[in-house]
Amino acid sequence: MSGRAWLYAFSAVLLWSTVATVFKLTLRHVDFIHLLLISSWTAFLALLLVMIAQGKVSLLRRLTVRELLCSAGLGALNPYVYYLILFKAYSLIPAQEALALNYTWPVVLVLLSVPLLGQRIGPGSVVAILVSFSGVVLIATRGDLETLGVSHPFGASLALGSSLVWALFWICNLRDRRDPVLKLFLSFGFGSLFILATVLLGEGIRIPNWPGFLGGIYSGLFEMGLTFLLWLKALELARTTARVSNLVFLSPFLSLVLIRVLVGEAILPSTLAGLVLIVCGILLQQRLRRS
Repeated sequence: MSGRAWLYAFSAVLLWSTVATVFKLTLRHVDFIHLLLISSWTAFLALLLVMIAQGKVSLLRRLTVRELLCSAGLGALNPYVYYLILFKAYSLIPAQEALALNYTWPVVLVLLSVPLLGQRIGPGSVVAILVSFSGVVLIATRGDLETLGVSHPFGASLALGSSLVWALFWICNLRDRRDPVLKLFLSFGFGSLFILATVLLGEGIRIPNWPGFLGGIYSGLFEMGLTFLLWLKALELARTTARVSNLVFLSPFLSLVLIRVLVGEAILPSTLAGLVLIVCGILLQQRLRRS
C-alpha cells in the first residue's frame, strides 16, 4: 500500500477515534437534537464546498426524480434517523458502551444481507456472529452474566438500533452506483432538511453556548463529512482494500483511551472484553468471506 494511502487511512481512523469523546463532551452543553442540527448542516456545507472544488456541481443537473427520491430515502436513514438514535444513546449511557454497541453494525450487516441480498450464512459465520453478540451481552450487562441485568435497557437498545440503521443504509448505498461524493452530499442535504423540520416543529431552534456549537461543527466535519472522503481516498489509492479496511479496528480501542483521559470514564473490564469479542467476531466473519 502506498504512503499516501496509509496517510489518508490513518488520518481517517484517528479522526473517527475522537468523535465518541466529542459527542459525550458536547452533549453536556447541548441536547442531542440540536447537536444533530448543527453537525448535519456543517457536514452538508462542507460537502458542498468539496463538490464545488471537485467540479461535480454539474452532476446535480442530471439527477432524475427517481434518484432524488432515492437520496431522500438515504438521507432519512443517514444522517437523520441514524444520528438521532445514536446521539440519544450517547446522552443516556456511558460513551464506552454506546461506542462498543454501535460497533456491531458489521455483524448486523451480515444478518440483513440474508433477507435483503439473498446471501447465505454458513456454520462459520454463525459462530462469528455468536462471538460478537456475546460481547454485546457482556457490555450491556457490564459483566453481570449471572442475572443478565442490563444497566440501561433503553440506552443500550438505542445504541444497538443505530447499528441496524447504519447497516440498512450501507446495503441501500451499495445498490446506488452514483458518484460517492454526490451521494453523500445529497444524503446530508435531505437529512439536514429533515432534522431542521423536526426542530422547528418541536421546541424551535435554541442557540447553544460555544462549547456546544463548536462540538457540533467538529462532529459534522470529522464524523459525518470530510473523514468519509479521506477514507474513500485511502481505498482508492490502496492496492488491496482489505489491508486498509482492517485499520478501522484500531478506532474503537483508541476511542476508549480518549474517553478515559478526556471524558473521565473508568473503562470497565467488561467493556474492553466485550469490544474484543465483537471485533474478533467481525474479523472471523471477514476471513470466512475472503476464503
